[in-house]
Amino acid sequence: MLNRRFLRIKVMQALYSFFQHEEANQAFFEKELYKSLEKIHELYFSILGLLIDLHHASLLVIDESKNKHLPTKDDLNPNLKFAENSLLVSLSNSKEVRLQLEGKKISWQNDFDLVKKLFYEIRDGDAYKNYLMSGSTGFKEDRDFIIELILEHLTENEVLISLFEEKNIHWADDTFVAFNSVIRNLEDFEGEFKMQPLLKDEKDDYAFVSVLFNKTILYRKQLEELIDKHTKNWEIERIANMDMLLMEMALTEILHLPNIPVKASLNEYIDISKEYSTPNSKVFVNGVLDKIIIELKHDNKINKTGRGLKEN
Repeated sequence: MLNRRFLRIKVMQALYSFFQHEEANQAFFEKELYKSLEKIHELYFSILGLLIDLHHASLLVIDESKNKHLPTKDDLNPNLKFAENSLLVSLSNSKEVRLQLEGKKISWQNDFDLVKKLFYEIRDGDAYKNYLMSGSTGFKEDRDFIIELILEHLTENEVLISLFEEKNIHWADDTFVAFNSVIRNLEDFEGEFKMQPLLKDEKDDYAFVSVLFNKTILYRKQLEELIDKHTKNWEIERIANMDMLLMEMALTEILHLPNIPVKASLNEYIDISKEYSTPNSKVFVNGVLDKIIIELKHDNKINKTGRGLKEN
């Protein structure tokens, strides 16, 4: 569920930090890169754990309401639709998820006051009220409601996002990706929660990360010379550091990752530049890389393998 763009961004962040330090230890920064990928797994499971504890909070609130000194009719006969939501029940009963939470030592126990506060906010929202009043039932409605709950109450909650960032510095930029991964996993729910792997092919994806990180460093001088050759009207020192890094990474992919189409690499780094560099970066990066790719193809320096790649 973590796509290659996310992996490219993680490598970009690691390389940027590495190049900012004189005499930096390459092995250390590579280790930190892998650690940041592992932390996204922890954030993903933290969100699943939060959903489980929101379900638990709903059950506690029902019991507390029944045990009031003067319970109302609604307290004694509550609407149990949320408490019996098939996705939440299946998720709460998932042994696989429980093992992951225990193994990674993920718990909301110390922040359960926040969990209850989130539940009360959800309970007071229109989506929750509409869900309880709806006459239809089934796993599809249960699934769609939980996804709506995540989008409306969790992804934009400033207190929750701040808590994630306080817990781990690696999570500052990862919350959107983690929530999106959870949602994509929940979209597959058809009555029984089945945990999907975050990486489509973990071995292949980690090999991609390793090659991209290490070969961008190894061939940096040659890549800078190649870029300099095609930016004669610019002093290389005047080119934004992020633009240089993104072009170096793109060229590393094009030259040293034979199973990735040239067009895919080009498009990915142009899109990343729009988010992480200057307003003019898209046009600049695209123009420079286009000229370099023409030269590399002319000199037969691009060697792609696999069906449909050789012509690239």
